[in-house]
Amino acid sequence: METMGLINALNQFKNKKIFITGHTGFKGSWLTFLLDHYGAITRGYALKPKTNPSLYLKLTFSKKHSSIYADINDFNRLQKEVISFKPDFIFHLAAQPIVLQSYEDPRTTFNTNFNGTLNLLEVLRNGALSCTAIFITTDKVYENKELNIAFSEEDKLGGNDPYSASKAACEILIHSYQRSFFKDSKINIASVRAGNVIGGGDWSENRLIPDIIHSVFNKKPLEIRNLKATRPWQHVLEPLYGYLMLATALSKNPSIYSTAWNFGPEIEDVKTVKEIIQIAKTFDFQIKMQSVKNVKKQEAKYLSLNIDKVKQKLNWNPKWNSELAIQKTLNWYQKFYQGETANKLIEENLKMYNNI
Repeated sequence: METMGLINALNQFKNKKIFITGHTGFKGSWLTFLLDHYGAITRGYALKPKTNPSLYLKLTFSKKHSSIYADINDFNRLQKEVISFKPDFIFHLAAQPIVLQSYEDPRTTFNTNFNGTLNLLEVLRNGALSCTAIFITTDKVYENKELNIAFSEEDKLGGNDPYSASKAACEILIHSYQRSFFKDSKINIASVRAGNVIGGGDWSENRLIPDIIHSVFNKKPLEIRNLKATRPWQHVLEPLYGYLMLATALSKNPSIYSTAWNFGPEIEDVKTVKEIIQIAKTFDFQIKMQSVKNVKKQEAKYLSLNIDKVKQKLNWNPKWNSELAIQKTLNWYQKFYQGETANKLIEENLKMYNNI
């Protein structure tokens, strides 16, 4: 398969009808803006933005974009919006994405992540549609025995915390529907598992980069749970580029691409929390750290993804190493707080990424 730049990948969706769940979240906002910016007809379906500031509310969209504020667990509303829109492509990002929150409210986590995915699959099964759907899960779907290995798509699924378990359950669900109902049908589906995604405009709680931004600009201590925690950090444009490439390939050759895919950085870009903070300090950010004592809610110590499959079969490769991704992200926030618009900052990142 020939490689293509991100802008060329976006152009493949011009005038296509794209349904995006979770469009008001961090990654959903980036994806919706990029597709809208390059001429796609987008309809978003999500709860109202939960953060203040909100990237989605800071962005401006064309008249081709429509937004539905509704719950992914409202099956009748979801069905109505999908069927009436008749999408060519669906990107399912709606989720409760925070590990610590999943401990506080496991029921909502499973309802949103598992039942929400089930609802969308049922809409596709019964809707007499012809479309391609990309289901976004997480790098945390694998059974992690803390052996410091890079997980490949064939590794055993698992999940000790409720969030990871809910997403692993989604993977089994998606695989079941693909084999049971969508094989040789007009519905093409695949799941994607990305690493720790960073980029400008994320103001969620309990994520390292947003926590650094909150600490720096609100002059509060940065609470750290584990300096040695190691993650596959990648800029948001990396997996989004992969999702778009996969969606195009899947629509043309479902027998090859209807499967699960890892999107992550190169192995040398898997870094500890401490290393990320050290990079942030090169921006002259005054970071005062404060350790969180007696952390009883367990999070994985080491996460890494094997990306050989996506390299070989999709010809996708990471473009920005983790240090560059962090620099671009922190620079985005600096310029935003100096008055630059979110639209302009995303466009600048896109052009820099596309030209490498």
